[in-house]
Amino acid sequence: MFRSLRPSLEFTDRHAAGTALAERLKEFAGRSDVVVLALPRGGVPVAYEVARALNAPLDVFVVRKLGVPGHEELAMGAIASGDVRVLNQDVLAWYRLTESDVDAVARLEKAELERRERLYRGGRSLVPIEGRVVIVIDDGLATGSTMRAAVEAVRRLKPSQIVVAVPVGARDTCAQLRQVADHAICLMMPASFSAVGQWYLDFSQTTDDDVRRLLASVDQDRA
Repeated sequence: MFRSLRPSLEFTDRHAAGTALAERLKEFAGRSDVVVLALPRGGVPVAYEVARALNAPLDVFVVRKLGVPGHEELAMGAIASGDVRVLNQDVLAWYRLTESDVDAVARLEKAELERRERLYRGGRSLVPIEGRVVIVIDDGLATGSTMRAAVEAVRRLKPSQIVVAVPVGARDTCAQLRQVADHAICLMMPASFSAVGQWYLDFSQTTDDDVRRLLASVDQDRA
């Protein structure tokens, strides 16, 4: 099932985007079987507002983009917790990338993935997912590689449903997420889309300290 709402203006920042997204997700409020997972770092401020509004536990699910060598902003795929790897075959073919090329980038990104998991959780295990509704949130969808990797990895943990929810995304990418998630919600799907950041007035970088602070704040609010 795919739903879309279109605000008339850009989001002020990620927190404002999260507040708007929470309104769309209010059907999940107050349920004991709902978990919110954020894709760090940019997805955390968005998910923080959603988790607060729904009174749901918040955790991070670390995914790392695999950038094309020499064109690192272009995703040739992504990796996620659980040794999940999702590749964009069209990009691999266009740039004539080999398995060795992918492996070299994946090794570096895996080291960063493991670092972030240690830093953000401090040894704490991932919030229980089996049998629960998992809402996976990022600040936007461009190619969707990281989100597809996240959904595939989360699926292995046997949730009852996976809901992908983002404030903004490329039209084709949002449509493609219907094939991997049980529900996909994009508040904005602009006809002309080049980057997630163009739909935010403030798209400043979310830091590791921001992530840790927001995760701790949600835990305190629910204590």
